[in-house]
Amino acid sequence: MSLKKLTYVAAASLMISGSAFAEDAALPKLSINEQLHAKLPENIRTSGKMVSVNSGSFPPYEIVNGASDVTGASAELTKAIGQILGVEISHATVGGLPALLSGINSGRFQYAEGPVGDFKSREDANDFVDYVQEFVVFAVEKGNPKGITALDTACGHRIAVMAGGSAEKVIKTQAEKCTKDGKPALQVQSFTDQPTSILSVRSKRSDAFFSSQAPLTYFVSQANGQLELAGVGQKNGFDDLFQGAVLPKNSPLSPILHDAIKELVDNGTYAAIMKKWGLENNMIKEPGINLAAQASK
Repeated sequence: MSLKKLTYVAAASLMISGSAFAEDAALPKLSINEQLHAKLPENIRTSGKMVSVNSGSFPPYEIVNGASDVTGASAELTKAIGQILGVEISHATVGGLPALLSGINSGRFQYAEGPVGDFKSREDANDFVDYVQEFVVFAVEKGNPKGITALDTACGHRIAVMAGGSAEKVIKTQAEKCTKDGKPALQVQSFTDQPTSILSVRSKRSDAFFSSQAPLTYFVSQANGQLELAGVGQKNGFDDLFQGAVLPKNSPLSPILHDAIKELVDNGTYAAIMKKWGLENNMIKEPGINLAAQASK
């Protein structure tokens, strides 16, 4: 079976198993915050609609089933935000992070719930409303036969990453370091989505997938004992890593979205959703705008 066909099978498996991964949790009843609704741009208030764009399945945050059917923690947060703001937030899927950012900055989409990694360099063109903290690790074959435990042990191996993401930049820098230090070459394998990346490890086309710990934890739980995490507790090229929703730079929606998420934190909805999807270790006390720049000061 080709890798492309295997990807469809893996994606279908994610859609079926995604709901089984989450535990039922009672969510607080929500109502419209009229003050926040009144602050929305007129075109959004008039249409009563917004579009959140994603770059494909990023479980357990976003599990994409077709063009607009999305489940997962971010999807539930999006629904709750829509209830707070009094608008319907639909979903659109594009191929990869560069297309996601381009679609937002061109005005095609209002924002991306994400979460997407917030880095100071990205804040030049975009605002980030951060609502989780993340860590970057490896997913490897069970037993870790290649002995990949940190960045400096990745030399000589095939490492899968998401194209255009921060992990790709870090692993490419490490590949250059491997060559400079006279170590075996590190082969970077860039994929447009998470299911294809993890499938490459499961099919032994890649030795590891270097990505955010939350989705990798999900993938490992769904791999029937074939995979495990490696490099946990290491910096792996990152300092404090915040992730969140992405909007155009200085978007009038940024403070509104921040306040909507803050309300979900205060009323317990945020915690209920995050715990439901096994993301309690990624929670932060309250959301913030462009936390990467603040952390660097």
